[in-house]
Amino acid sequence: MGQVTATTTVQVAASAEAVLAALADYRQVRPEILPANYRDYRVDEGGNGAGTVVHWILQATEKRQRDVLADVSVSGSTITETDRNSSMVTTYTVSQAGSGSSVETVTSWTGAGGIGGFFEKTFAPKGLNRIQDEMLGNLKSRLEK
Repeated sequence: MGQVTATTTVQVAASAEAVLAALADYRQVRPEILPANYRDYRVDEGGNGAGTVVHWILQATEKRQRDVLADVSVSGSTITETDRNSSMVTTYTVSQAGSGSSVETVTSWTGAGGIGGFFEKTFAPKGLNRIQDEMLGNLKSRLEK
């Protein structure tokens, strides 16, 4: 079993504070920027930043899905979603970049062993990167209106 990691970055023409606030808004902003791969999205507790508990089904491929129940924590300019149902952790790190900001998303989890693990480590990050690219693209469009 090895660590599987997917990383995506986007530049946004908005302040780091505005981007962080939008990402931390799990009640209004998140449902509007999530791609179709996120099904059955709901906020179980909180809804804004630290202390939020959020649920969704991540439909990674036609046949693979993951039931996510995430606890949200915030430390400085980083939002962390820790899945209670698996080893998956996603971080969103926002930093000032010129007159705008940069958002880096990193998702990692402990992958399977053996040949299945080889294929997971090879192909899962590419698929997750496409999903995260779409989400961050939606965030960018929303904030640059």
